[in-house]
Amino acid sequence: MHDAVIVDAVRTPFGNRDGSFRDTHPQDLAAKPLEALERRNEFDPETIEDIIYGCVTPIGEQGANIDRLAPMVAGWGDGVPGVQLNRMCGSGQQAVNFATTNIMAGQHDVLVAGGVEHMTREPMGSDGDGVTDTYFEYFDEVTTQGEGAERIAEDYECSREELDELAVDSQRHWAEAWDAGRYDDQVVPVETELDGKPVRVEQDEHPRPETDLETLAELPLSFREEGTGVLHPGNSSGIVDGSSALLLASAEAAERHGWEPMARIVQTEVVGVDPITMLTGPIPATEQVLEKAGMELEDIDLFEVNEAFASVVAAWLAETGVSWERVNVNGGAIAHGHPLGATGAMLLTKLAHELERTGQDTALSTMCIGFGQGIATIIERV
Repeated sequence: MHDAVIVDAVRTPFGNRDGSFRDTHPQDLAAKPLEALERRNEFDPETIEDIIYGCVTPIGEQGANIDRLAPMVAGWGDGVPGVQLNRMCGSGQQAVNFATTNIMAGQHDVLVAGGVEHMTREPMGSDGDGVTDTYFEYFDEVTTQGEGAERIAEDYECSREELDELAVDSQRHWAEAWDAGRYDDQVVPVETELDGKPVRVEQDEHPRPETDLETLAELPLSFREEGTGVLHPGNSSGIVDGSSALLLASAEAAERHGWEPMARIVQTEVVGVDPITMLTGPIPATEQVLEKAGMELEDIDLFEVNEAFASVVAAWLAETGVSWERVNVNGGAIAHGHPLGATGAMLLTKLAHELERTGQDTALSTMCIGFGQGIATIIERV
């Protein structure tokens, strides 16, 4: 079996809904990380044997297999194939995991994996229209992700103040990381147009570094009546537009091309869980990926647990006992946002760069997924 390595990893800034990317076509947004990878690593585009992108709302401007179109929009010609996949919120990470298994199996040597989501131009949920009646022969109800997150908060007795503290930390950690330049090597500026004028987007638009507990306490609940829930816009992930991509290769191909890998992908996992509470998947996904890798929680230096909702992270922390100081150290989706199809690749991008920056050895990324799934990936610095 071949080693699969991360050669480079980049993302666009994440633009607010109706923000700086509102006039940018999703195909153009999807192409931006490809252009950056080519520029930074100086390869002939036809070196890339396939591109795998996650996209959770693959309709309209994001339809027609956006990942076949993205390399052509990037100027890579017609010889680079591409495929779009949808594992809902885990799509970008699944793209990396599928690429990894292809490389490990020897089917491909050099791939790009990532994702895109333009949540302004193709709104979340616009691709779905309910479930068949047959579903209810097996399950009692269909819940929203927000309601699932509220039930998790109830199950783990999470107070609103506890979740708001996680949210404030996310904002603070992002601000500290951004100000310290920790995102400089991974966030690539985007030249685009807004209202008919050229603009250069360089920074995430969603973070609110000034956020405090007093501000969050005044926000209305998002999914329940006041007094019956704990989740609101300030302790839930931001709706944003963005894309991300990783250049992946076999260790042999990286050496042949003169690339110095950032990290090796150690193990991957995906699980199914209860579709009612829906978002507990990171807990068994973490357990099972560690078991497959022959590792323990103590062997992992850094974690990314996607901040879809603060209660998801709080439940994972309660079950694993991992210190919050090792998790989402540069801020999470509550701060920078969650462009659905791109987020998983972005989390691995963050971890690869942070391992390289700090000299730490191992990292694990995990995400909750709609309708009850979880995904996890372990990487190690090389």
